[in-house]
Amino acid sequence: MPSLAPSTSVLGIRKAKHLLNRSCFHYSKASLNHYASLTPTQAINELSQNTSNTWEYPYDPSPNYANGVIDGFWLHSGNPPSSYPYSQGRKRAIVSSWWWYNMMKENKLKNKLVFFLHTCFTVAKDSGAGKSAYFYDYLRLLDFYAYGSIKTLAKKITFDNAMLYYLDNTTNNKDNPNENYAREFLELFTILKGPQIANGNYTNYTEHDIQQAARVFSGIKVKPNRDNIDNDTGIPYGFVNNNQHDSGSKTFSEAFNFHTIQGGSNLQEVKDELSDFVEMIFSKTETAKAYCRKMYRFFIKREWDESIENHIITPLADQLINNNYNLLEVLQTLLKSKHFYDEDNDDSTNEIVGSIVKNPIQFISQTISLLDITLPNAEAAFQNSSVSWSEDQEDFFHFYYKFCHNTFFPGSGMNIFSPDSVAGYPADFQGPGYDRSWFSSNTIVSRYKTIESLITGKNKILGQLTGVNGGTYYQNLRILFNSVDFVSNSNHISNPFDSTVLVYELVELLFCESIPQSRLNYFIETLYDIDPSYWTNAWSEYTQSGNSVQVKIRLDALFTKLINAPEFQLM
Repeated sequence: MPSLAPSTSVLGIRKAKHLLNRSCFHYSKASLNHYASLTPTQAINELSQNTSNTWEYPYDPSPNYANGVIDGFWLHSGNPPSSYPYSQGRKRAIVSSWWWYNMMKENKLKNKLVFFLHTCFTVAKDSGAGKSAYFYDYLRLLDFYAYGSIKTLAKKITFDNAMLYYLDNTTNNKDNPNENYAREFLELFTILKGPQIANGNYTNYTEHDIQQAARVFSGIKVKPNRDNIDNDTGIPYGFVNNNQHDSGSKTFSEAFNFHTIQGGSNLQEVKDELSDFVEMIFSKTETAKAYCRKMYRFFIKREWDESIENHIITPLADQLINNNYNLLEVLQTLLKSKHFYDEDNDDSTNEIVGSIVKNPIQFISQTISLLDITLPNAEAAFQNSSVSWSEDQEDFFHFYYKFCHNTFFPGSGMNIFSPDSVAGYPADFQGPGYDRSWFSSNTIVSRYKTIESLITGKNKILGQLTGVNGGTYYQNLRILFNSVDFVSNSNHISNPFDSTVLVYELVELLFCESIPQSRLNYFIETLYDIDPSYWTNAWSEYTQSGNSVQVKIRLDALFTKLINAPEFQLM
């Protein structure tokens, strides 16, 4: 029977990998060994520590040269972002690249929760979310409430400039209502439809409720200069145009017991209306269940049955309501549970570990962290302004902006923070495939070319580029993986002379589950020429002569096979 009872034994390597895969976007061998020595409660408490992210303004990886002075920051001379001399699309890309850069600094649960909240309250930065400044504030808001109440976030995000712009509420007026945000708030962001009973009746709410919600939201507008600062968060928010807000009373359907919200005529009264509306929605058990189902699909697996609904989803929903919709506490319960570690299943067939396809963020982040690749450092790149463009700045530009944001993520089916629709990424909502949609004939090339790019230094996903002065060139990456240096490091591999030991330790590091001997032999044979002694002799010659050509060829082929293996695509 599925059980939320806590698992109490020390994790060990296998369960630690499972926990880190699901709770973080990346981890290192050192952190894996550390968490393997802890109990689930100890590990989760440590992973849940608040991050040190100070949310400084993003660095611009391709700075503007003005008056002979290089400006390496997103904001120019303290002026608002709208004054910066580059396109808003490019600036939004800078912000999302900056988020990923910050996320890579530490492996914490908070980063995963921020992205989860993005899938719950979707904004597509490149499809109507407005200025980069709005998108920046949106990310800050998700970060602020990642360890707080999703119910409070639902109130705050209604005034978020990016959301107001993205779902057209800034055009929602009492005499000319726009129901877009109201519809998505109910259908996608909170309670969800439920089975349709009749035309306009979706069990959990009705078309009438959408109309009344739009009246609650009317007159809430974008504040372009961002000078309204929320007292709770310190983040800019929109404003209320009193003349365009519907100040009449709003009465909802039987689905909400004909609840009536008294209308307001100023900012505080409109906020009171909004609070009353959100409290009404979140008082329904179905709202809590909707979030718990989303959480289960995001952190556990794509499917569940009636038993999991009764013994996992329902009690988690009760906990969510009783804890004022604090997601962190509920998620901690789930990640500590016997069910999460598959300890409540008498069937020897594993159902949870290795059941989710890594999304592109997970894939690239883990590739980099597990292979211990040193990334460009923004602080180092931009701490000293100079007219000449340094290699540090160039590396930052090519890797974060060009390689990751403009090349890898789109090629892998994820325009990061810019899903194709307000419903979010198909992997999060579209059955029956769900997360399997990340791995398809359209995205496999991007995944397979990633390790090749990191080994060769050639961004072969992007290919030829047109130079500033005409002609073509290939974009070179200096963010490289040195396979020989990696296996030579005793912190990574205990005995690189022994091909069996070498491959076994790599498999244990990279794959979420052990593999059969036949599969292990497949990878070991990559190091052979004619017989097993070839590798030992080749490594011995390298250690004596320092000539790494032959061993590098074999190791590069091995790491390419490992990263491109189906086992690495799963978590």
